[in-house]
Amino acid sequence: MISHSNSQTLLPALFIENLSFWYGTKQALTNISLKIPQEKVTAMIGPSGCGKSTLLKTLNRIGELEGKVKVTGKVEFLGQDIYDKRVNLNTLRRQIGMVFQRPNPFAASIYDNIAYGIRIFRSLNQSELDEKVEVALKEAALWEEVKDSLKKSALGLSGGQQQRLCIARALAVNPKVLLMDEPCSALDPLSTLKIEELIHRLKTNLTIVIVTHNMQQASRVSDYTAFFNTDESRIGKLIEFETTEKIFTDASHDQTRDYVAGRFG
Repeated sequence: MISHSNSQTLLPALFIENLSFWYGTKQALTNISLKIPQEKVTAMIGPSGCGKSTLLKTLNRIGELEGKVKVTGKVEFLGQDIYDKRVNLNTLRRQIGMVFQRPNPFAASIYDNIAYGIRIFRSLNQSELDEKVEVALKEAALWEEVKDSLKKSALGLSGGQQQRLCIARALAVNPKVLLMDEPCSALDPLSTLKIEELIHRLKTNLTIVIVTHNMQQASRVSDYTAFFNTDESRIGKLIEFETTEKIFTDASHDQTRDYVAGRFG
């Protein structure tokens, strides 16, 4: 029995129901049902190979870029079925942005990295575009560090700066949801702290879903936590979804308690 009682009363940003997912003939997820609340941080935790990152990629359909996939069940974004054939994938991925495990800035200037998505979706004059770039960099707590070097290559930034640049690039197109796949795994502790502080600030008007292997990070940054594991067939499934406080202090399932206590995984 999956526990997610506290989530029932919240209006979900993402409503996932009986979701199963296959890469080719290999099933990665089975019967995932989850309500991700708006303007909160939801952490996804669990051992490697339990489907956390795969589930993240189903939420803006970016997993489809990795080859032939099959999806059954339902994912609704603010009431809209994202797997409806009429859904515009570019619009969906603008509204549900994603930040990956390793920073992936374009081989272009800092300015053009941020302006790229804005130019696709909006026609702005130069001063309007400048303002949007500045706002995005400020939201990502990077403006003061790069404001005098906007024309320089983004590849010259440190790893932590590159990750905040990628966050700024996602924020520049005004998403409603930001998916983060282990955004700090390649970063040093100081850069990790800056990203965590940023997550706290951003959730005031943004829904954030973060996959992390770091239990301390999950407990620090998230409001809700979903614990995943694999079944006997090595297929990922949701074990428990609750407030982060309950998951870490009074989880309902033995598997969850063992995992957060470091007894497996």
